[in-house]
Amino acid sequence: MPAEPVSTGDICSPPRPDWKRRLVWVGLGALAALVIGVLALNLIPQTQQLVHPLGPLSPVDSPQFRREIGNLLGPTIVDGNAVEDFQNGAEIFPAMLEAIRSAQSSVDMETYIYWSGHVADEFVKALTERARAGVRVHVIADWVGSTRMHDDVVEALRAGGVHFEYFHPLRWYDIDRFNNRTHRKLLIVDGRVAFTGGVGIADEWNGHGDKPGIWRDMQIRVIGPGALQMQAVFEDNWIATTGQALLGAQYYPQVPAAGDVAVQTVASSPEGGSENLQLMYLMAIDGARRSIDLEAAYFVPDELTMAALKRALGRGVRIRLVVPGPYVDSELIKNASQTRWGEMLRAGARIWRFQPAMFHNKLMIVDDYLTIAGSANFDNRSFSLNDESNVLVFDRGFAAKMTAVVERDIGQSRELSLEQWRHRPWTRRVLDWLSALGATQY
Repeated sequence: MPAEPVSTGDICSPPRPDWKRRLVWVGLGALAALVIGVLALNLIPQTQQLVHPLGPLSPVDSPQFRREIGNLLGPTIVDGNAVEDFQNGAEIFPAMLEAIRSAQSSVDMETYIYWSGHVADEFVKALTERARAGVRVHVIADWVGSTRMHDDVVEALRAGGVHFEYFHPLRWYDIDRFNNRTHRKLLIVDGRVAFTGGVGIADEWNGHGDKPGIWRDMQIRVIGPGALQMQAVFEDNWIATTGQALLGAQYYPQVPAAGDVAVQTVASSPEGGSENLQLMYLMAIDGARRSIDLEAAYFVPDELTMAALKRALGRGVRIRLVVPGPYVDSELIKNASQTRWGEMLRAGARIWRFQPAMFHNKLMIVDDYLTIAGSANFDNRSFSLNDESNVLVFDRGFAAKMTAVVERDIGQSRELSLEQWRHRPWTRRVLDWLSALGATQY
């Protein structure tokens, strides 16, 4: 029986429409998997996070506490510094600009926010004037935080001799770390004078922090050997960004004592030591015996930190918390923060909401002795996703000054009672709860 002829039409004919649809769905599925994978890589911390309570610690004003925190969290505590605070842009910007204009060998600045405007222009003038005079000037601005900085500002800086770089600009080969931002706010001049705090280089900070549209914030200046620690923190990201090390007496001079205050700079980054800032806060809380004053622009602590705060309240520590009031820059974080207020109030804390302006302070004072200030917020992003830097000041005189700052802020705030918190509308409660879910890895 002769074999039937074999048709080759199916081999050469184009795919049927159902195969086209399948190919489209396969492609869309692969794209969705890629997007989900990138998001997961950006949100999952790169190193193991703290999960266990620290347990009893020695008091913050004890030699044992200083030995532990001074050796565990990076550079040791260094004596011989003069420390001063500056409140709001009206004080902060003149002090920073004066320091830049006095530079003789180097200026290094790292910031999350650099937005175009009058303040940005003033910094361009000061930085480029020093660069043209032969001073080595380096600036790092976060790529995401400085999206409102126009190209002409960058061009003016570079044309004026400033070595300007963006931190983590969007590139395909490191998109898995796109969510790692530098939130540090550092200015170091000649390796001898250093500033840190929460201020951004923008007109929104240019005032007294006493009306809508002008942010309430503060900055700390360290003069003395402690400035070298902030220089090293800046250089960490300068090397990561450019591959260039900054060495020599221009950056690390022999710095004589300028006062009698002891300080320590603590930095964190997902690339290494991501737990440093959270560990710092936990040690300060567990080392408290009498009082904690906390000013937090973003108060969304995790369970471990909340447990530490409640333990402190349980052993009789007085906790006063100042948070933003009606003016906020993130509704998500404000709503998520409110879910934590009830726990704090039930445990015995007192909470005030700052009224005149957007509240951006990051400040903690423990037992009228230890002051912590810098860029780190009291939330998961600062604890695990951002590059941050804080300064610890071990001095009763400075702590007294900072306590007075807290009390002035309380004087411009409204206290929140547990009854007020409980009687929020049910729609507000649902929104707060949903926001808290979204803020755990925001």
